[in-house]
Amino acid sequence: MIRPRRKARGPTVSVLRIGHRPGRDPRLTTHLALAARAWGAERMFLNPPDAELASRIDAVSREWGGSFRVEPASDWRAVVREHAGGVAHLTMYGEPLDRLLPKLAAAPRLLLVVGGAKVPAELYRRADWNIAVGSEPHSEVAAVAVLMDRLRGIPKRGARPGARRVILPQPRGKRVLVRRAGRP
Repeated sequence: MIRPRRKARGPTVSVLRIGHRPGRDPRLTTHLALAARAWGAERMFLNPPDAELASRIDAVSREWGGSFRVEPASDWRAVVREHAGGVAHLTMYGEPLDRLLPKLAAAPRLLLVVGGAKVPAELYRRADWNIAVGSEPHSEVAAVAVLMDRLRGIPKRGARPGARRVILPQPRGKRVLVRRAGRP
């Protein structure tokens, strides 16, 4: 029997990816969205927008369940300004994650902001916290996955609401349950 996922602990999390370069960064940004989705983020704002990438991630959510979505963000400043909660900029130049984790865990809503190669200096001023997930160069995907894992732990196994596909764990090989449309 496949059990539904339990409600995740910790704050409601959204991710803002700034500096995405359509046509040049689709693989990295796709991996960022997949990691955010797997660890329980509710959505990713994408700046600048990339409709093709958003469509691919929507297809993943349709197949594997859940309500994660990618939303276009023409103006990253507006997303930060309008967010009703804490804004955490993930960087290697901020305060150590261990020191800030209790504050992040206590926030009801978090916006995790990750950038590309050149992050605007303005973002460092606008964020409530500039968080060093590590003090070495690393990817945005690693930063989001590590922080989400520290907030929530490993994602629970089981079907997400609306899932058409579910991985069935086994010691070797791949086994995926595919549900037919119209069947629970």
